[in-house]
Amino acid sequence: MSSPELTSSHLFNIKGKVVLITGGGTGLGKAMATGFVQSGAKVYIASRKISQLEATVLELNALARSSGQGGSCLAVAADLRDKAGCDALAAQMKEREEKLHVLINNSGMGWAAPLEDFDEKNGWDRVMALNVKSIFYLTAALLPLLSKDVNNIDPGRVINITSVWGSKAVVEMALSNPGWGSYSYATSKAAANHVTRILAASLAGKNISVNGIAPGIFPSNMTRHGIKNELPALLSEQPTGRLGTPEDIAGIALFLSSRAGSHITGAIIPVDGGSSLGLEKSKL
Repeated sequence: MSSPELTSSHLFNIKGKVVLITGGGTGLGKAMATGFVQSGAKVYIASRKISQLEATVLELNALARSSGQGGSCLAVAADLRDKAGCDALAAQMKEREEKLHVLINNSGMGWAAPLEDFDEKNGWDRVMALNVKSIFYLTAALLPLLSKDVNNIDPGRVINITSVWGSKAVVEMALSNPGWGSYSYATSKAAANHVTRILAASLAGKNISVNGIAPGIFPSNMTRHGIKNELPALLSEQPTGRLGTPEDIAGIALFLSSRAGSHITGAIIPVDGGSSLGLEKSKL
């Protein structure tokens, strides 16, 4: 019996894979897109802000050329706030590709306000639609591409970007104004965690894995205000003593998309420096 190949170049190889990352123009989505492009994948990034996407495409294709791994980045306009928008993005992908190896549902939004004055349309309906409903409908619409030529060693991959706040009963934090709470955001991320588990159970028989990444605090448009004004307080909640970096989020996404992560499904993986443990650095 021959020995299995356990080299890092084999276990973590994603060269040539086709990847779709929603919300891929900025923040965590851009960091993940960068990691895939530099590793030789063909990456589609999608959002409503096409000018932002095009700027990111130029930047990442320049990185791809310098890395010499054969990766590339392309932009796709998409509005994922309803089923029709999810179906439209899936239709675009079906026109361009015969196979999709990895879908990363990263698009999301937050909303914070006082409990007594929490807007229904923007604060609840839009947040739940983008953060939860789009995961379900886009995954369903892309099943024909995700399920093509898969097996239990190399399954199709769905990765949902949720949040550590989906498992915390805390909504007032240093990231928002005093007295304001992210009630719908935290609830939507808890729902996203459970949608991940439900889809994992439903799609295992089709050889499609579904996992969630639950980030803690990373620099992004959503966290800019809190990091600027409350950085010491935020760092005090991080047992590792730092915020997340592009390497942290890209690394776990690459792992879940590679041979090394092919036997994992239904997992919600926190990437939060240990903050979900309820520990503070000062108490360690």
